[in-house]
Amino acid sequence: MKLTYQPFELLLKHTFTIAKFSRTSTPVMLIKVEHEGHTGYGEASMVPYMGESFQSATDFLSKVDATQFKYPFNFEEIIGYMDSLAPGNPAIKAGIDIALHDLDGKLQNKPCWQLLGSDPAKMPVTSFTIGIDTPEVIIQKVKENPNCKIIKVKLGRDSDKDLIKTIRSVTDLPLFVDANQGWTDLQQSLDMTHWLHGQGVLLIEQPMLKTDIDSNAWLTERSPITIIGDESVQRLPDVVKAKGVYHGINIKLMKSAGMYEAHQMILKAKELGLKLMIGCMSETSCTTLAAAALAPQCDWADLDGPFLTSNNPYKMPEFNDGKWILNNAPGLGIKH
Repeated sequence: MKLTYQPFELLLKHTFTIAKFSRTSTPVMLIKVEHEGHTGYGEASMVPYMGESFQSATDFLSKVDATQFKYPFNFEEIIGYMDSLAPGNPAIKAGIDIALHDLDGKLQNKPCWQLLGSDPAKMPVTSFTIGIDTPEVIIQKVKENPNCKIIKVKLGRDSDKDLIKTIRSVTDLPLFVDANQGWTDLQQSLDMTHWLHGQGVLLIEQPMLKTDIDSNAWLTERSPITIIGDESVQRLPDVVKAKGVYHGINIKLMKSAGMYEAHQMILKAKELGLKLMIGCMSETSCTTLAAAALAPQCDWADLDGPFLTSNNPYKMPEFNDGKWILNNAPGLGIKH
């Protein structure tokens, strides 16, 4: 088993602004795992708020002994091994996990979605994200929508209503909103949920600080719109903690340390009666296809990475009528 990696700066088409910061690119580590003439591809997208970097990824990878990845893969043991090397670092762990899943599919000559028990016919539509910006740029971004059936809007500042009104001036598509922990006042937040409900908003991600469990639970109990935990739900143990605080959770492979644990989170959330969203960071086609392999098991999808970036090193996956199309190619189905 041979593991190699390469740093890559993934560029964004527009400056991406959320409640608390802006960025124009994302550091990504591209991963390859080779075995018996087959190559699996993975990716670690290291967005700033998660605290990972090229340096932390390189430090972690220097500790990895690829001979520990024995075939056939036991993914529970693999994630246990990676967690034993260092705490945290979920993105670089995800990059390895995704590459091993891609390799596993190729060695078995089966698509990853089939190995994970997904039904391509149940693929949800994916949303297209609009970051915080001036009205002129907001309108430009909406017009760039690549035939997505839902718009996702970043909120969390004093201009929230104006931003929604600007979007509503050019589209009547259903909306997701993501406050990224930007709301602070309980009554104002509740009033905002009712106003957003009237604007055709279907769900709200992480309205208040992830550490403010009581406020999030209070809002969830009273909101006319589904409230989703995002930053507060990182890995499997967090799913149980989300019960009673949110209506549902947003799973991202870069938070969950990869496809194996994301699938375990899906199973646990369903057991607890939580709604499911599968989302993304700014990612290439590689992680988009990895998440799409699990998306049919979720209620909603926010997998728009390839639409928001300008130098995707892989071909755009097939996309039609607002949905990613899963093919029968072995592994993830990545095309170079």
